[in-house]
Amino acid sequence: MAYNRDKTLEAVKSHAQGHIDKHKINVEILLERPAGIGEHGDLLTEIEKELKIIAEYQDQLDVVEQHFETKDPFKAQA
Repeated sequence: MAYNRDKTLEAVKSHAQGHIDKHKINVEILLERPAGIGEHGDLLTEIEKELKIIAEYQDQLDVVEQHFETKDPFKAQA
């Protein structure tokens, strides 16, 4: 199978979006049912952890969209 730039970028974006969706659900669960965290007594700290993970994957999406969505990635930096 030949390398396909567009499919590779879509796979990277899909992977990142899947992780974002997963951790958004975790935040929603923490917001709706904070007692569900049991041994984790600090709700805000747990939400902050989830938000940091979301931010990491959002950064990946932003970089792909800003720098690699064009056929000439060096034009995107202008």
